[in-house]
Amino acid sequence: MTWTGDSLVPRDSAGARGTTPLDLQWKNTQMYLVFKLLHVTAVIAFLGNITTGLFWHAHAARTRDPKLLAHTMDGIIRSDRLFTVPGVIGIIISGLAAAIYGNIPLLRTGWILWTLVLFSVSGLVFMLRVVPLQRQLRALAEAGVQSGAFEYARYHALAVRWEAWGAVALLTPLAGLVLMVLKPDL
Repeated sequence: MTWTGDSLVPRDSAGARGTTPLDLQWKNTQMYLVFKLLHVTAVIAFLGNITTGLFWHAHAARTRDPKLLAHTMDGIIRSDRLFTVPGVIGIIISGLAAAIYGNIPLLRTGWILWTLVLFSVSGLVFMLRVVPLQRQLRALAEAGVQSGAFEYARYHALAVRWEAWGAVALLTPLAGLVLMVLKPDL
């Protein structure tokens, strides 16, 4: 088995790709790296969208304008459908595939196990707390636009709860990110 000059693909002496254990190991390594790249990209989309959603809502809330708040919440809900949910799917699929190609035991590798726990907590918080609060905030802002009498104090009380639960939904996967990068012995 030789490695040709400008190619990283292992080849036999005749120049053909082989199916030796070295060739299969190389293919598995390349697949692992592809899935790892997809995994990191999905994590960036996922965490970035949560972070920017909290930022844009805080920015819009300073205006106390129900039309702007309704528009902002509508955008946050839409961006969750476009980035957060696909990010979750991408994280799960690419993470599982990377672990399989990397021969990493998921539940016997502490940093992966605890990241899965943190990711699950984030998902539950998102589904059970964040999403319903987002819909309530949007509905309250839209009602304020329609009636001309915006109940900002009620909106603000809901927004504080949404921000607190949103922080939990953000900080738990951020802690998982730290575990994934540092890979402590757990």
